[in-house]
Amino acid sequence: MLKSDFAALAPMPDDPILGLVELFKKDPRETKVNLGVGVYLNEAGFLPLMECVEEAERRLLERHLPRGYMPMSGMPQYCASVQKLVFGKDHAAVKAGRISTIQTLGGTGALQLAAAFAHQFLGVNQGVVSDPTWGNHIAILKADGLEVGKYAYLKADRSGIDFEAFKAALNALPAKTLVLLHGCCHNPTGFDFSHDEWREVVKILVERDLLPLIDMAYQGFGAGLEEDAFAIRLLADEGVTFLAATSCSKNFGLYGERVGALHIVCDNEKEAQVVTSIMKRIVRQEYSNPPTHGGQIVAEVLGDPELQASWRKEVEGMRSRIVGMREALYAAGKAEGLDFSFAVKQHGMFSFTGLSAEEMDLLREKYGVYGVRNGRICIAGLNHRNVEYVAKSLAAVFKARG
Repeated sequence: MLKSDFAALAPMPDDPILGLVELFKKDPRETKVNLGVGVYLNEAGFLPLMECVEEAERRLLERHLPRGYMPMSGMPQYCASVQKLVFGKDHAAVKAGRISTIQTLGGTGALQLAAAFAHQFLGVNQGVVSDPTWGNHIAILKADGLEVGKYAYLKADRSGIDFEAFKAALNALPAKTLVLLHGCCHNPTGFDFSHDEWREVVKILVERDLLPLIDMAYQGFGAGLEEDAFAIRLLADEGVTFLAATSCSKNFGLYGERVGALHIVCDNEKEAQVVTSIMKRIVRQEYSNPPTHGGQIVAEVLGDPELQASWRKEVEGMRSRIVGMREALYAAGKAEGLDFSFAVKQHGMFSFTGLSAEEMDLLREKYGVYGVRNGRICIAGLNHRNVEYVAKSLAAVFKARG
């Protein structure tokens, strides 16, 4: 009998976030709340199909479009529309044609292409991420050959950003280090830089000759669609060459369609054309072409003034609901005699509770409230039926500290 080449392989551990979904499904308790995975749920507790997306799909279906291969760089209308959304349609960099925008397999795919480009073609060997950050950031950068370090981000008591420690960390980095920064709605903490702090950050990035990679997966869920793009637009205003990974998963509700983009901001149009040719080569080696359907939906919505207006209204509605749930959690915590002000100081879908891994285990095992072991909970998973129970459960865990 032939010996299997795979017999010695050991199973990999579950993803710390996606693995929670399976645990939650297997939990037989009636009272349980999933605040683990970063998916926006409506007040009824369901992932909504946005009205503008439904209408766009109806229009596309009527056209009976074929399902041919997309260009390697993606659907041109999609790339142009998303670029204008991120940078602003009247931005000088957009008008000058100095941004190379590539349609990607979600925000994750954009990050992977960014890391591959930086390592293979720019000679970048080191990257740094915030401490803490989205866990997959580290895995993605390492998979593409980068050594990955961490820069200071939070205060010791986890009550906010330690900006002085952060600046000191950046100033200590060698030139050509890739610095991964969250453009808005920091994951997992929800703590974002102010506009003035971003201006200081950009100054250091330029002075130290660092390569910024901005991850903006939640545009529209923080302070608003235009406001959330402040950091990216500031970098472009200052003439910095940088990379930005963006996603349409959250703000279009297209999680399963894998619709994202990588934007590489160059010095001029000719440089951007060269970069695009390089990105096409990388894409060809990775997956050849992006899928059609998700990109067509986004292009249809953003390309039609009526649909885009509807979309903007729906995104603002989602953002407002998240803000409302933050306020509700804060109020419910206050009723339990605890200060949950962390909830209203943070932005976006996630809130950083400050609980330890062991305390998050207790929250899940004893109370059926699922969150990531780093202390992250998804505010978008709260509603007016479960927020008081979640607050009581959090309060019980906090009070168990003694």
